Amino acid sequence: MNQPDDTFKPGRRSFLGYSAGAASVAAVTGCASMAADDPLAAASAPPAAGDAASTTQAVQMPMTLQVNGQTRRLYGDVRLSLLDALREKLELTGSKKGCDQGQCGACTVHVDGKRVLGCLTLAVTVQGKKITTIEGLASADRLHPMQQAFIDHDAFQCGYCTPGQIMSAVAIVNEGHAKNDNDIRESMSGNLCRCAAYPNIVDAINDAKVKMAATPSPAGS
Repeated sequence: MNQPDDTFKPGRRSFLGYSAGAASVAAVTGCASMAADDPLAAASAPPAAGDAASTTQAVQMPMTLQVNGQTRRLYGDVRLSLLDALREKLELTGSKKGCDQGQCGACTVHVDGKRVLGCLTLAVTVQGKKITTIEGLASADRLHPMQQAFIDHDAFQCGYCTPGQIMSAVAIVNEGHAKNDNDIRESMSGNLCRCAAYPNIVDAINDAKVKMAATPSPAGS
């Protein structure tokens, strides 16, 4: 009588399962061997899932920003953008998040009097510098000449890009880049207006630059 054949004969699914398991074991063994042979490779390996929380915590730090003449303290990731620090941490929401890629200019603010894109600037890098946002542009009892000119010349429609437009406009006047219409258009080309109020914006800047020449600018603007 023939004896039963006890030899294991895997099917296709079983074979694939065993193959995947063997590959995983080989990969783990190989990584362990690499780590033993090459300390640099081990140091550059991604953290294990259990280490994710400690890795995130390690990049948090306290920051102190000088915003609109006030000292503001916050706690955040070292990768925190200036725009997110202003909007999410300090609740200064005048600066708008448009493209968040440095393309539209809606997040423009001043740092030591120079225009910068808040979405591309790390908050940690501007500690100790004077930051001015649209909220700090006006004096206590009156609008900045540029703000007033934008109203007088109807230089905005939806208003979303207007804070960035105004901050850039003030900066180009202070930089001497508003000598004529073409100069203004070129210097303001980084600020996009989806409502296409560009002719009115040029008129507003031409109006405001005369008044700004006779009016001391607020500190840092």
